[in-house]
Amino acid sequence: MGKIDGFLTIDRELPKSRNPKERIGDFKEIYVEFAEQKTKDQAARCMDCGVPFCHNGCPLGNVIPEFNDSVYNEDWQSAIEILRSTNNFPEFTGRICPAPCEASCVLGINKPPVAIEHIEKSIAEKAYKLGLIKANPPKTRTGKKAAVIGSGPAGLACADQLNQAGHSVTVYERDSRVGGLLRYGIPDFKLEKWVIDRRVDIMKTEGVEFEVNAEVGANVSADHLMEIFDVIVICTGSTVPRDLGISGRNAKGIHYAMEFLTQQNKKVAGDTIKDRDIISAKGRNVVVIGGGDTGSDCIGTSHRQGAASVVQLELMPKPLTERTDKDPWPLWPMTVRTSSSHEEGGDRQWSVLTKEFLTNEHGQVEKIKLVPIEWYEDNGKMAFKELEEKSYTIDCDLALLAIGFTTPEHHVLSQFNLMKTNGLVKADNYRTNRTKIFTAGDARRGQSLVVWAISEGREAAVEADKFLMGSSKLRQKENSMTTLS
Repeated sequence: MGKIDGFLTIDRELPKSRNPKERIGDFKEIYVEFAEQKTKDQAARCMDCGVPFCHNGCPLGNVIPEFNDSVYNEDWQSAIEILRSTNNFPEFTGRICPAPCEASCVLGINKPPVAIEHIEKSIAEKAYKLGLIKANPPKTRTGKKAAVIGSGPAGLACADQLNQAGHSVTVYERDSRVGGLLRYGIPDFKLEKWVIDRRVDIMKTEGVEFEVNAEVGANVSADHLMEIFDVIVICTGSTVPRDLGISGRNAKGIHYAMEFLTQQNKKVAGDTIKDRDIISAKGRNVVVIGGGDTGSDCIGTSHRQGAASVVQLELMPKPLTERTDKDPWPLWPMTVRTSSSHEEGGDRQWSVLTKEFLTNEHGQVEKIKLVPIEWYEDNGKMAFKELEEKSYTIDCDLALLAIGFTTPEHHVLSQFNLMKTNGLVKADNYRTNRTKIFTAGDARRGQSLVVWAISEGREAAVEADKFLMGSSKLRQKENSMTTLS
């Protein structure tokens, strides 16, 4: 590495965020500018560790030590070439990935890990600034036509790869703008949408065609797609939300998290929302049910809308602040995490079961009955008992269900007569039961990370390319054992 003792002499440092009281007044990204020299210093912390476990921690298999070395040496051309060889969209993952690579960083055994996510974003933004990321259409075309259904991270990655292989690619998106989860599910304070538009514009220049307001089974015929395309890849995501079947669930003021987040993203984009459809946290006592990233996004959005109070409920017990022997390095640490949204305010409650929504005479939710629970181990499995005698209620006139997603929407899958396993698209190495139809992302594996969706899209593109051409020159991720050898 460029600076052998960097990990000994330089501390981990990340960009500062804007003051919480200031940033909740807008939906702009929260981080302030970070000096380029500081990013170079952070790259210098990467060790000459011999076995880079970060490769294995990253679902994309990013070649991390090598691009860190290039950043330290200010060779931005090399850095972006290394990064782009495994990751189509580092400007996305550098902003929103939970960075499992950092959890596997060798330096993280006894010191704060290398700031890999920040370095990744920095490489992408520097490359754009220098004109190193630009349209690069394939020099030749194969004459084959590919359709990608869904323009989320899996669909975009798959389309980008298939296009680079020389196929003519059309992406079908049912919403009015391209991006899927990136566009409508992630708040602008984490990912401003010009970042997506910038990349999509490049893909368009490279030859990828995008059809928006185009939904299979509604205004797009699956049979027609089967006739005109040589291969189809289903990347619709896992968008059916998990529900909470308790008393009072149908009261007014109870919504799925994605209804709330999608609407706000559309408002930021300038779309008009009918008054009767507006879901607003302004002046309300907001309760977010679910302790994951989506719940956190609901918290940050509620703050920006002017909520009177925000409470987040989590069924699981509060995690510890450090690893235990149950999650040793290099596994993902099951430790408590505080997001930027939590820094902005609100209350978090752990080990609590949502029992009932209580309503007023107009059918509007006004309180929630909660019961603390006690977790214990039963024959090697975690179980809990309710402490009914300690039940209590909290005020709530807006409840947001952020408890995950179950399956893709089956009406789309049925149009292609696709087989399912546990509600997900059944696939063998990304191939479905229908000839020339492949699948990738959350539709195949269930709800997961954006970085996994990109990885899936890339891998499905390899298999689709092999189907079309007999072999593929697209880069395929090495398996974990190969990566670590």
